[in-house]
Order: sequence, then C-alpha cells, then structure tokens
Amino acid sequence: MNFALSEARRAAIEDEVPIGAVLVIDSEVIGSGHNQPIRLKDPTAHAEILAIRQAATAIGNYRLTGATLYVTIEPCAMCAGAIVNSRIARLVYGATDLRAGAVDTIFQICTSSSLNHQVEVTSGVMAEECRAVMQDFFRKRR
Repeated sequence: MNFALSEARRAAIEDEVPIGAVLVIDSEVIGSGHNQPIRLKDPTAHAEILAIRQAATAIGNYRLTGATLYVTIEPCAMCAGAIVNSRIARLVYGATDLRAGAVDTIFQICTSSSLNHQVEVTSGVMAEECRAVMQDFFRKRR
C-alpha cells in the first residue's frame, strides 16, 4: 500500500485526484499507476485502469489471475468492472469512497455472484493515510 500511496502523491503533484494503484503477482510489481484523466485527456485513465493495462502488457495476457491490486481509494464502477473482467484474484484498498465506491459502499461489483468472476476484497488497509492524501489535496484546492 505504501507504493500505491507514492503513486497517489504523484497524481497530486500533477494536479490530478490523488489515487494510486499497484498490481502484484508472486510478490513482483507488474503494474502501477495514478490518476491521469486530465493530463491524458482520457476519462478512463484512472489509477486502477492504468495499472491493469501495464500489467496485462507486461505478462502478455489480459487475464491477471493470481494478481493482487492495491488501491488507495475504493474503486469506482468502471474500475471495479475492469478488476472483475481482468480476473484479478484479490483487491486491497485503503479508504472507502462514499460517493462513487463500487466495491462495498454503493455497489458490490467485485463480489457479485451475478458476474463470471468474484474478487477477494480486503478494505481499510492504511485507510487513514489514504484518506489524508485525498483530504489534503482537496483542502489545498479550496
């Protein structure tokens, strides 16, 4: 999660919403990213999506079975869908997202029995640190 927090801080420096993600298989980082929709002019350029794209390219397969994705903030619906579709085994996230959280808060996409894959979810890891990065970012913008 510390690596994901570093990615989130990079996003803040770039004036993007500070969310970071790191994807790991067999204790090896194979993908990482931070929010960049403004810089890349791409509404899909969320931290999770960028980490998933990088990891899929690194292993040469869109199926990331056995992977764990660490994210500083609870993923949105788009990202939760990508996590399921890429067959990530486990999601670990820091702080909940009361407005757009699609893993536990508003929707339960990653654990839905209606979908063809379910993801093991661990929440609240370093939640205070993850929340603080977001709060500091938005406090400075106001």
